[in-house]
Amino acid sequence: MVEHSNVSSTWERQVLEKVALAAIEEQRRARRWGIFFKLLTFFYLFLLLFLVLGWIGKTDMAIPGKHSALVELRGVIAADERASADVVVSGLRRAFKDKNTAGVILRINSPGGSPVQASYINEEIKRLKKAYPNIPVYAVVEDICASGGYYAAVAADKIFVNQASIIGSIGVLIDGFGFTEAMKKLGIERRLLAAGENKGFLDPFSPLNAEQRTYAVKMLEEIHRQFIHAVREGRGERLKETPELFSGLVWTGAKSIELGLADGFGSASDVAREVIKAEEIVDFTPQEGFTERLARRFGAGVGAALVAFGTGVLR
Repeated sequence: MVEHSNVSSTWERQVLEKVALAAIEEQRRARRWGIFFKLLTFFYLFLLLFLVLGWIGKTDMAIPGKHSALVELRGVIAADERASADVVVSGLRRAFKDKNTAGVILRINSPGGSPVQASYINEEIKRLKKAYPNIPVYAVVEDICASGGYYAAVAADKIFVNQASIIGSIGVLIDGFGFTEAMKKLGIERRLLAAGENKGFLDPFSPLNAEQRTYAVKMLEEIHRQFIHAVREGRGERLKETPELFSGLVWTGAKSIELGLADGFGSASDVAREVIKAEEIVDFTPQEGFTERLARRFGAGVGAALVAFGTGVLR
């Protein structure tokens, strides 16, 4: 009876040990799987972060097969915008550099902006055309291609529009505000201290100085002549000059073809298929990263608004 009890006790102990060991092994296995899934989740989130920030997916490797290269010029042309010369020129260089690019399409939807930035783009297009003489470049206009947008477009071999596109605005302006009368009514005194008699040039809180106004007009006329020269150089004999052509007016796409400001109708896909003869389109426009979007929206946007309010905007 005692012997039977000892055997039973030993058996129960062995069973309990096996159960305990199995439980410990199961916990270890669960812990290992937990660590694995945590690492997998961390890797996924890390990869997603890299993609969002734009650190992955950018490459200068040639894309196989002949294609039409697309570069976007969209929005106001300014140093801190997506249509800055740095952004557009970077895309154009990559597009021309790719060995499988059959032709480049600069798709424009811009009301204009900085004449300096537009000039940079214009000059770079001309330089790239000389460096890659076998690659044509075409400007394709969507809704609007005015002022600085057209300044950039005229460097292309041809310009294609939609019938209802808005083209032109070959002119230059400085706009701002004058608050002197409102300040008088409110009893506000302007205290401007400056070293240099013209340092407060076009200050919106001071009366407009006649000499400074004359100087500003001469400066605008000089920039206007540069703009006109770029248009004449780019369009050549196709241009049908009229007294209104360089007055700052805009025209529909249909009328712009009559005036020689554009060459024909067509979208980006039309030009790729019918003109370049490479239907596949590859977008070479530099993509904006997450951090850049945040900085531009919450930082540069506020700063630009303050500067425009204080000094006036040239375009």
